[in-house]
Amino acid sequence: MKVRLPKGMGGGPSDMNGMLRQAQKMQEELQQKQAELEEREYTVSAGGGMVSVRINGRREILGIRIDPEIVDPDDIETLSDILVAGVNEAIKKVDSVSSEEMEKLTGGLGIPGLM
Repeated sequence: MKVRLPKGMGGGPSDMNGMLRQAQKMQEELQQKQAELEEREYTVSAGGGMVSVRINGRREILGIRIDPEIVDPDDIETLSDILVAGVNEAIKKVDSVSSEEMEKLTGGLGIPGLM
C-alpha cells in the first residue's frame, strides 16, 4: 500500500536540506546568544540594599558589596543569611534572563541540553 503525502509534506531531499539549514542556523544563533548571555553582568541587592552581589552569566560571583551598617560582630549569622540570599537571588536572575532570551529564539520549543 502506498501512502500519499499532501503537497509540501513530501520530505524530499530539497525539503530535508532546507530543514537542515534552518536547524544549523538556529544552532548558530543559539550559540551566539548563549555566549552573549555568559558575558552579561548583573547586580542584585538583598537585605533592603545592604548587600549587593555582582554576577556574570556564567554564574560566577564578581563582587559583593556590604554596607558597613549591617556588620555587627555579635550577629554574624544575620550577615551570612543576607549574603546567601543575595547570591541565590543573583543566580535566579541569571537563570531567569537566560531562559527568557533563549525562549525568544526557540519560540518556547524545549531543546534538551540547551540550558
